[in-house]
Parts: sequence; structure tokens; C-alpha cells
Amino acid sequence: MSTQILNRPEKKRSEKNRTPDVPSKQKGSKREGGFASKFTVNGLLALGCAYMVIPVLWLLFASTKDTADLYGTDAFSFGKFSLFANIANVAEQDGGVFLRWMLNSITYAGFGAVVGGLIAVMAGYAFDKFNFRWKESFFGVVLVGVLVPNTATVLPMYLLASQVGLTNTMWAVLIPVLCNPFGVYLARVYSSGYIPMETLEAARVDGAGPVRSFFSIGLPMMMPGFVTIGLFQFVGVWNNFMLPLVMLQSQHLLPVSVGISLWQGHSVAMPDYAPMVITGSFLSIIPLLIAFIMLQRFWKSGLTAGSVK
Repeated sequence: MSTQILNRPEKKRSEKNRTPDVPSKQKGSKREGGFASKFTVNGLLALGCAYMVIPVLWLLFASTKDTADLYGTDAFSFGKFSLFANIANVAEQDGGVFLRWMLNSITYAGFGAVVGGLIAVMAGYAFDKFNFRWKESFFGVVLVGVLVPNTATVLPMYLLASQVGLTNTMWAVLIPVLCNPFGVYLARVYSSGYIPMETLEAARVDGAGPVRSFFSIGLPMMMPGFVTIGLFQFVGVWNNFMLPLVMLQSQHLLPVSVGISLWQGHSVAMPDYAPMVITGSFLSIIPLLIAFIMLQRFWKSGLTAGSVK
């Protein structure tokens, strides 16, 4: 009798601790739902990759063809290998003006990335760490600037540049690229995520002023964000088309994006320009690839920090 009485509570405890069985239909539905979501996400990623990679592959194949093979062979097939001949033709056309266009693009984009990126980082740092009157109102104006497309500001900037005599000069392109509202927004996000207030307060106690605190502490800690903003600005200025098209008239001041469009206009009447247009387009993406590969250690961490914040 005693053993029977003692064993009864153990049965009740085991019944209480027993986990309810999940019906097999629910398990199957969860697995099907997980597979469907993964299939959808992977499918969208595959479409996005194809959308970005296929034009570059076509550009690679087409840049190796001469005029006859360009129009007489399939898109993704090799004809007579003429890549080096096409590069030589691009370099020699119009007295080597393509190399000047590449140098102009590097100058415009590099200036915008370094100087414009630094200005954006300084502005974002100030919006995050300093308190001043109408701070949020001014930042709201910056956010409104993010929503305004660049093409909408080209004509007003041209009218202003013509008033001060800056049209058809490099400054007509260099000065506007210093303004980057989206970079200011990202810099504020990076500043709040990278720089704790305790570090700045410690520097203030040691006698460091606001400028020294930024360049000695804030800027080194925000370097991944600075590189990310600089890369975005570099790509944006490199691909800018409307601003230099309106501001510049001299062929020797044009960036490569506008210069290649001029050759594209000639290719309608003279098909021999078509291989040079395609080869020039292929060469124009190489600096972007080099910049992203060399700085990937910084911009990967910068994008991660911005997404978490």
C-alpha cells in the first residue's frame, strides 16, 4: 500500500511535465512556410543579381568585338578578339581626349568623395553631438534636401553659376558636389552609433576643444562611416550626367559619362564609333571596381553599423 501511495504523485508530475504533442499538420505547414519564404527571398536576390550582372557581362563580351562582330554575332558570344585594338582606338580618338575625360571624372568624383564626404561627416557630427537653437528644424531641411532629385536643381545652379561667371569651368561641377544631404543624414547615424558621449566628455576634461575632439577622436572613430559616405558620393558624382552636360561646353572639361554620350551620338551615322563607345563604357567602370575592392574592409562595417542603428 505504501509503495502505491508514493508512486501516484510521480505519475502526476510526469503528466504535468509532459509537453503536448504538436500535430504533424502544423509541423508540415511550418516547414512549407519556411521553404516558401526562403524560395521567395532567394528568387528576388537572384533576379537582382541578374539585373546587375548581365549588363556587365554583355559589356565584357561586346568590348572584345569589332564592328562587324558586334552587329553580326550573338550577344554573349566571342567573335574576333579585338579588345586591345578597341582600347588603342579609344585612347587615340580625338587626340586622346578619352584619357582626359577619365582624369576629369576622377578629379570631380575624388574631390566630391574626400572634401564633400568630410563636410557631410562634420555636419552629421555637429547635428548629433551639439545642441543649438533650431537644431531639429535645420536637420529637417537636410532631410527635405534628400527628397529633392538632383536634376531639379541643375537649372537653378546653372543660372547662379552664370551670374558669377563659373560656367564652363571645373568649379561649376566641383562646388555643387560638396553638398550631400544624404551623406549628412548617414553621418549623424554613424556618429550616434560610433562615438559615445563619455569619450568626448573625457577629452573635454583633458582640455580638448570641439575641433580637436572631432579630428583626434570623432573622425578616426567614424572612419568606416566616412569611407561609406565617400564611396556613395564618389559613385554619385562619377555617374552624374545632367550637371556637367549643362554647365560645361569645352570637350576637355567633360567627364567620361558625358564624353561617351557624345560618341554615342556619332555612332548613329558612323558605326565605327560603336565599339569605342562600348569599350569606353567598360573602361569607365574599372575605377569604381578598384575603389570598392580596395575599401571594402571599411564600407562593409560602415553599412552594417548604419543598418543596425
